[in-house]
Amino acid sequence: MDGAGETQAKAPQDRLADWLAEDMVAVNTLIRERMASEHAPRIPEVTAHLVEAGGKRLRPMLTLAAARLLGYAGTDHQKLAATVEFIHTATLLHDDVVDESQRRRGRPTANLLWDNKSSVLVGDYLFARSFQLMVETGSLRVLDILANASATIAEGEVLQLTAAQDLATDEGIYLKVVRGKTAALFSAATESGGVIAGGNEAQVRALFDYGDALGIAFQIVDDILDYGGQDAVIGKNTGDDFRERKLTLPVIKAVAKATAEERAFWVRTIEKGDQRDGDLAEAMAILARHGAIAEARAEALAWADRARQALAMLPDQALRGMLSDLADYVVARVA
Repeated sequence: MDGAGETQAKAPQDRLADWLAEDMVAVNTLIRERMASEHAPRIPEVTAHLVEAGGKRLRPMLTLAAARLLGYAGTDHQKLAATVEFIHTATLLHDDVVDESQRRRGRPTANLLWDNKSSVLVGDYLFARSFQLMVETGSLRVLDILANASATIAEGEVLQLTAAQDLATDEGIYLKVVRGKTAALFSAATESGGVIAGGNEAQVRALFDYGDALGIAFQIVDDILDYGGQDAVIGKNTGDDFRERKLTLPVIKAVAKATAEERAFWVRTIEKGDQRDGDLAEAMAILARHGAIAEARAEALAWADRARQALAMLPDQALRGMLSDLADYVVARVA
């Protein structure tokens, strides 16, 4: 196969990584430099465990791609990409404590290897580092975007605490949670890249819309994969959301159609947390019976389509095509 054929055969995020390879080297160097601590060696130990765990670096790549798509030739987008990765890593450290998770990206979580205190405090350190980095760009608007995203992420996580185990949670509330805990950082990543590149208002808005829709599609797919995805694909155990009693989109759709017997099952397992052997299989059977997975996938496809449409008014070049393909790929995980 020739070089062009090999490029086409690669997954979109791998093609993006190739295109942005020089930028990503600089971003990874920045991450390693800024996660260092002269006085607290626990900080780089915990951070390295997660940062070096083989994640795709999707969010920082979105920042880099957005800036390069608009012709940016400086280096501040690299600082923003590192900022985005630090915010993301901080939220993961905190999430794993809140969820009492034991596995992340196929490896034991930091809170399991060290302790909850270390995970929370190192997450706080990374948030602080992220603000130092974003200030260095000298852009008040970028600071506003990323500060708002950080607040929105925290707000989304708190909303999920109250909504996740309440069968009254509907799709509107679910969307608010997803926009908070996932899509906010996707859209901030793409929007800030457009701003630092000096894009016009229409271009910056289009990049925000792309990131927002991509993030929502991404989270819906993750929620679907929890009920039957391969562990290697999702980086956690199948059924974790069920065991953690999270009302995600497939379950919300099934609850809306539930018989009295099925509703009693959801009340026992999700609201009351009384889970027994065979309950995960029963939950998956109920989802299948009501076509909940197929319906959720249709919504993910619709959001991916919105993401693609948002790109239409941006410069027509190779990077735009990769971002468009990325929207398709996100949903193809549940084909």
